[in-house]
Amino acid sequence: MTSLNFKHLHYFWVVAQEGSITRAAERLGVAIQTISGQLSLLEKQLGKALFNSQGRGLVLSEAGRTALGYADQIFQLGDALVQALEHGDGETTLRLRAGISDGIPKLLAYQLLNTVTTMPADLRLICDEGEFETLLADLALHRLDVVLTDRAAPFSGNLKLFSTRLGEFATGLFATAELAKRYGPDFPASLNGAPLLLPTRHNALRGRIDRWLEINHLRPRIVGEFEDSALLTTFGRGGLGLFPAPMQLASQVAEQLAAQPLGTMAGVSEQIYAISNERRIRHPAVELLCAPANGMVDDGGV
Repeated sequence: MTSLNFKHLHYFWVVAQEGSITRAAERLGVAIQTISGQLSLLEKQLGKALFNSQGRGLVLSEAGRTALGYADQIFQLGDALVQALEHGDGETTLRLRAGISDGIPKLLAYQLLNTVTTMPADLRLICDEGEFETLLADLALHRLDVVLTDRAAPFSGNLKLFSTRLGEFATGLFATAELAKRYGPDFPASLNGAPLLLPTRHNALRGRIDRWLEINHLRPRIVGEFEDSALLTTFGRGGLGLFPAPMQLASQVAEQLAAQPLGTMAGVSEQIYAISNERRIRHPAVELLCAPANGMVDDGGV
């Protein structure tokens, strides 16, 4: 076999990510015929069909899935090479590009990501915030190294993603001193008629809270629903209503949001996952973040 043509491999890699030669051509700014022709050359060289037709799109064959695994590693190493050579003076900076789902508590995201700052290497942390599906798309395109979110990655034949549960964090209700004085006594019965701020139904935590309220026959007044957890806690700090937060972060919530816990919602927990590309060669900061001994797991009381 002659030497592998890495331009052909790169075209294959992009087609595999996009699931379509047309979309791959748009992304790369080349003609459809160019990608189709070079993809055919690669398949001829390898002696295997890399894609099968499915409707108007393409799906990876068994050989294609194997080739994609190696292509992921090759181009990951290429990115690492560029980063390593960016500093001509010998300085080594490790970059961790993290996506944070807008529904998870930002204090919790900070505590989790803070574990990687103990690494010996000089670390530059680059954080993006967004919706779950958008962050997964950026992860698949290697624009991110890891995504912190409240659910595991969905199964997909076209995406190879690896989910690590970082832990479950018991959740309680918090409030400003004025609201805590009014609704704290006789918790949780005191929640009937109490103003409550909740995440939207897109957030996995919302379903757990709804079930807890139903089981305990509680009927609070839902005065606000928020996609963004930071906005939810901002309104909570302003005294609009009671709001959920991890009990493990009670001291940080008190310090930064001037709020105190009313009580724990038994059986309700904030589940946090780290999602990364499934590769044999993984980012060292992602490895540390996903290590069992990261010190942030709280499975008690959930």
